[in-house]
Amino acid sequence: MATVSRRGALVGGAGGAAALSLSANAGASAPQPGQALAADTPLVSLSDYEAAAQKRLSPAAWAYFSGGSADEITLRHNREALDRLRLKPRALVDVTKIDTSVTLLGQKLPHPILLAPISSHLLAHPDAEVATAKGAGLAQAILVASTVSNRSIEDIRQAASQPVWFQLYVGDDRGAVKALIQRAEAAGCKALCITADNPLAYARNREERTKAIQPQLPFPNLGITAGPGGRGQSRRHFNWADLEWIRSFSKTPIVLKGLINPDDADEAAKRGVDAMVVSNHGGRVLDTGPASIEALPLVADRVAGRVPILFDSGVRRGTDIVKALAHGASAVLIGRPYVYGLSVGGPEGVQRVVEILRTELEGAMALTGKTRITDIDRSVLWPGA
Repeated sequence: MATVSRRGALVGGAGGAAALSLSANAGASAPQPGQALAADTPLVSLSDYEAAAQKRLSPAAWAYFSGGSADEITLRHNREALDRLRLKPRALVDVTKIDTSVTLLGQKLPHPILLAPISSHLLAHPDAEVATAKGAGLAQAILVASTVSNRSIEDIRQAASQPVWFQLYVGDDRGAVKALIQRAEAAGCKALCITADNPLAYARNREERTKAIQPQLPFPNLGITAGPGGRGQSRRHFNWADLEWIRSFSKTPIVLKGLINPDDADEAAKRGVDAMVVSNHGGRVLDTGPASIEALPLVADRVAGRVPILFDSGVRRGTDIVKALAHGASAVLIGRPYVYGLSVGGPEGVQRVVEILRTELEGAMALTGKTRITDIDRSVLWPGA
């Protein structure tokens, strides 16, 4: 199996502040992944960045980042369900000032867009998660750094100018889990984001088809070298008792990520988590499950304000953020889009992706007559949405 150096992980070259243009012909509709892109046309939407990234990433990298599980039904349904929701326009509202700020876990943020944990950034940029952390700083966004990053949590934190949360996969070795949590806390991470929905990989067929050409990557948080995603660590044991054990010594807020079933969300709130993320892992775990946006209002109703709810899976437009906030989310996380930005433009590409979303969010708020994030509720949804 091929191995790569830190500088050799890219095919087609993404490095640094690559030109932030390569998109579809002027006046054309949003490109589809793989569609031919004309040079020197600005990248103005997240779909533009996706199409540009596919041309830059290696086949194995593209399969890893863009793929879902099995037949990718849930992956597609995340977008279809968001698209089906309709927003209710309002007219003659003074929208001179739009406030996108939110307060989350005691910290005021300029916007409700966080960068979700994704493994293997070395496939997208030679500086891997260090470049992502710099981009998050430029975008004034929280980065949730993955356990299976290609750079150490210490290096990521050192490069960051905005808060970093640490995403944790709870392996079967309690000693190793505790040491990793304490290591992340010592590095200065502000929250622990524990993934609950992925005890094992389910039928990642698109990735499996590229196995022969997958590079071996470093995963310094775990001290291993492996293919994309750092497969091979067992985490089948993780249960509610393990969560209680982590709460007994963790010094940072705990965010439980990957809740779709309202019963699980209710149990998490009862057990004292500080926040939760409604997520189906971007369609990368159980295929044919519900879209995250379908689960969100059910979870929000069940949790009833006891803890903040975040949302991910499928966010590509500012209107998607408004829909998530209307259904009870306090903030959203984006995953694939910022990695596509990283591959195309380095840290500045990450920044630009977030800026596009934030600008679209402001526009969608204005057009629905809402000037503050806290004003967004289900009244912005068209009846039946």
